[in-house]
Amino acid sequence: MLSFIARRSATGLLMLVALSVLIFILLRLAPGDPIDAYINPSVPMSASDLEGLRERLGLDRPLPVQYLAWLRAALGGDFGFSIQRSGVAVLPLVMERIGPTALLMGTGLAIAIVLGISAGIFAVRRNEPSDIALSVLSFIGISSPAFLTALLGLYFFSVLLRWAPSGGMQTAGAPFSMTDVLAHLILPACLLSIGHAALIMRYMRASLLEVLNQDYVRTARAKGVREFWVIIKHATRNALLPVITLIGSTVGIAIGGAIFLESVFNWPGMGLLLVNAVGTRDYPVIMGATLVIGVCVILVNLLTDVVYAVVDPRIQVA
Repeated sequence: MLSFIARRSATGLLMLVALSVLIFILLRLAPGDPIDAYINPSVPMSASDLEGLRERLGLDRPLPVQYLAWLRAALGGDFGFSIQRSGVAVLPLVMERIGPTALLMGTGLAIAIVLGISAGIFAVRRNEPSDIALSVLSFIGISSPAFLTALLGLYFFSVLLRWAPSGGMQTAGAPFSMTDVLAHLILPACLLSIGHAALIMRYMRASLLEVLNQDYVRTARAKGVREFWVIIKHATRNALLPVITLIGSTVGIAIGGAIFLESVFNWPGMGLLLVNAVGTRDYPVIMGATLVIGVCVILVNLLTDVVYAVVDPRIQVA
């Protein structure tokens, strides 16, 4: 187990380095000059002032040298300072946004897992009304873009019906309350779960249908075991492996959906921070936030591989 974790950690580290190189290059290929983000339009600057600023920031050096300088500082925990928030270090700024995003994503994925697995079990009987209805709903959920789901959900449930707050993590000016946070959380979390619940339902249903044709399931039926217990006790556990794979691989997709939801609902998480940083060309924040998100995705995928062995002891990770 330890050797497996070490190998996967080394692979994850290489992926992080590749991700940082890719984002660094893409930011440098963006239209305009990176120095523009550091210029205050209300303060006139001469050509010599611009050249001095470029030299002070290291932007006059070749790109490989710039990247290695950034990587050396990042390995020491120094991701630089935000351009738009002068004097504010990037790492604490990013770390304080992890909690709200983890709360939103964790709640959304928990809802998706419960609904998806339950619906997949319920829809296992082919061509029955429940199977047809859930299949239609799952196709609608899978094909609905995150931004469209967020906008429609905000309009119907917050604007028209007024069932939920329209944005933020808590009521402005009100004292902190978990009830208030949950009231703001429930709508974006449910909207985030729609597409993932539909996908999990499809995988769970397909996996169950395959497992239910196995010999040991037919043997359980021949012994007189009720169909409900055949599905729950004998088939579900083995059918969960593809679903676990799917859950681990959808974390990155969930982060993309969370970016849209946080923007629409003004949720103070990593997604909103990243969108604002892209809009203001705050390059240090973009680099820092992207790497933190990459670390989270890699850790979740590592955890997913370990869970395989817990669900099915036949799988060896050593």
